[in-house]
Amino acid sequence: MICISTPSPTVAGTTAKPFSSSFTTTSPTFSWPLFSKNFNNHAINSHKVSCNINVGSSHNNFVNNVDRRDVLLGLGGLTGVVSLTSVPSVGAAPLAAPDISKCGTTALTGFKPGEGTPTGGDCCPPDSSKIMDFQFPKVKTFKVRPAAHLLSTKYIAKFNEAIKRMKELPDDDPRSFKQQAHIHCAYCNGAYTQSSSGFPDVEIQIHNSWLFFPFHRWYLYFYERILGSLIDDPTFALPFWNWDTPAGMTIPKFFNDPKSAIFDSKRNQNHLTAVVDLGYNGADSNTTDIEKVKNNLAIMYRQMVSNATDGTSFFGGEYRAGIEPISGGGSVEQSPHTPVHRWVGDPRETNGEDLGNFYSAGRDTLFYCHHSNVDRMWSLWKMLGGKHKDLTDPDWLNTSFVFYDENKNLVRVYVKDSLLTTQLGYDYQRVDVPWLNSKPVPRAPGSGIVNKLIGKVKKTDEVNFPVKLDKIVKVLVKRPGKSRSKKAKEEKEEILIIKGITYDSEKYVKFDVFVNDEDDDVSAPDQTEFAGSFAQLPHKHKGKSSSKTNFRAGLTELLEELEADDDDYVLVTVVPRSGTEDLTIDAIKISFA
Repeated sequence: MICISTPSPTVAGTTAKPFSSSFTTTSPTFSWPLFSKNFNNHAINSHKVSCNINVGSSHNNFVNNVDRRDVLLGLGGLTGVVSLTSVPSVGAAPLAAPDISKCGTTALTGFKPGEGTPTGGDCCPPDSSKIMDFQFPKVKTFKVRPAAHLLSTKYIAKFNEAIKRMKELPDDDPRSFKQQAHIHCAYCNGAYTQSSSGFPDVEIQIHNSWLFFPFHRWYLYFYERILGSLIDDPTFALPFWNWDTPAGMTIPKFFNDPKSAIFDSKRNQNHLTAVVDLGYNGADSNTTDIEKVKNNLAIMYRQMVSNATDGTSFFGGEYRAGIEPISGGGSVEQSPHTPVHRWVGDPRETNGEDLGNFYSAGRDTLFYCHHSNVDRMWSLWKMLGGKHKDLTDPDWLNTSFVFYDENKNLVRVYVKDSLLTTQLGYDYQRVDVPWLNSKPVPRAPGSGIVNKLIGKVKKTDEVNFPVKLDKIVKVLVKRPGKSRSKKAKEEKEEILIIKGITYDSEKYVKFDVFVNDEDDDVSAPDQTEFAGSFAQLPHKHKGKSSSKTNFRAGLTELLEELEADDDDYVLVTVVPRSGTEDLTIDAIKISFA
């Protein structure tokens, strides 16, 4: 595969030869175009892209044979380089990297001994008296992260050897498998406070906010560099679990080899060869494989397109020094990211270990391939054009973290330096993006359901909030405007917001949201009435067993498809799926953003 990227105001490549991939169960074969026409028209509006793709048996050996000098510098590099000072402006409140000498996971002691849960300071890294500020490598080595289901035997062996050597390092080595796994635990489970920002009593939590994507990008960046150094291969790149295309919707086979260093025994044994459920409710459904694939693709469309129309909806809400991340996670973090974690996690374990819980997720090598694909979503989202751009808030750009590099140096990094994957020296193998052509279809368009339910279903001002989600909740929500012009819709998205969701943070929590769906037998994810999901992995934090956050879903396209753009109200149905017995909601509203 030889691709050349040159600046150009014109669009090329919209008639690229399709790549055919097979998904084999008891269902027919799926064949998808490499990119949809719309994707190319929006994505490559500033680059001329020409690719000579030889589709055939050689494709599977792509990652072994490609000359990296000829790889398209594409997915992560379509926007200009951001050059900002590392020093926050006066009055700014970016979250500062934690003081690891003050790390302490006392919050984890709430788990009972013998449950496989760490206690005390088990998640804390080795301390260092010296912190280096990140600098882009002077020696440019470009890496291509390959699709895991397309790896050759040679590449799998390389990956296995790198993990094996990482596991052989002493536990107190910051590069060791144990210490690298603890990174996620420490940043996500109450080990760090905002003491560096002047708030020693406020913890750091990198989920449920705009920090989700950049934190995990930096995490994988150093993890990948460590693995490459251990096998003396600076071109080594982490594979991505390609769960957004039918051919990749099962756990890659090489993860299931018990003789491999990549193997983890703490996975759901019923899911080792099953089709992944990107909307997993905590228990297996009776849907067929073909239905799962259709639902998965529709979920991807919903979360990457109609629920991710602006930076806040995609990345998550703001999270500044001195506050907790209560503004809400982004679309992809909610789903598919979180349900995939829980779907892999082992139900035989008390807390869903390994992948099904924040503190233990990094112990499964599949975590890093899962998040490699999550990171790929950031790159793909920016290619959609329009408002699909990185945030520009200085507090986001100047937020910092610390990680150990391949030389055991503690390095301070900033969000602003993570925006372009090509600047960091990597990109992703080009594969199918079938969900772009998988827009959900209406179950009952033009049903006039809202008018039928006036007087039968309560309006929000008639509901005594907060409401408990121990059963299905239905409510009519007043729209701030209707029948908007095309221009008005382009300028502002109509957003459904569920505010003040208080939930038990030690459970897997999930609920689904539907719009204008009259029946209690609610629609499937491949139908327009499905608006999205709220999902949270179990975690602990200091002094509390509950968390509070918000949920967002885009309505503009959805209401158009349902022919309900002229309605004064929207029927919102919230369906409990898992761990919601004590969950409460403070408000349900619609706004423009």
